[in-house]
Amino acid sequence: LIFGASNQENNTMKIYSKKGDKGKTSLIGGKIVDKHNLYLDAYGTIDELNSFIGLLKDYVEDKKNNEVLHNIQLKLFSIGSILASAGDNNFSDKVSIEKKDIEDIEYNIDNMNNQLPDIKNFIIPGGHKISSYCHVCRSICRRAERKISELNNHSQINPYILSYVNRLSDFFFVLSRHIKHSDNVEETYW
Repeated sequence: LIFGASNQENNTMKIYSKKGDKGKTSLIGGKIVDKHNLYLDAYGTIDELNSFIGLLKDYVEDKKNNEVLHNIQLKLFSIGSILASAGDNNFSDKVSIEKKDIEDIEYNIDNMNNQLPDIKNFIIPGGHKISSYCHVCRSICRRAERKISELNNHSQINPYILSYVNRLSDFFFVLSRHIKHSDNVEETYW
């Protein structure tokens, strides 16, 4: 998530505030924490994933898949905001993760997976740029899941967040296969 400091003179957002120069930052709500705090680690990894999805979208030509990726980005901003608030969730309805969001991801997974051959071996990423970007998103998503799981051991978070991120990594795996098969590129197996 990108936050800026307000410049009172002309009401513009300044890119740097210098407040983090000593390894501290603030969560939404003002709580000061170390930059290696579990909340920051978790939402920072979500931000990294969101950035990489932006790159993936730049290469995905299918309008429907691009729209799904855009909606995922919106949900990741919600997740990042919720994590950055450290549990102080006084947000609008726009910033939420619900069971329906998980079901939407599952619907997209099932739709793509129904068009794919069964797999019997592990798939080796590579051989197709867009498919490979999907695998990078999957890997970053798995790391985000580990960070959120660790955070959840210390501070109870919305259980739908962990489920959503878990399902999302499955989505990127299936999307990587779907894109390869749509372009008639053979998968490489281990």
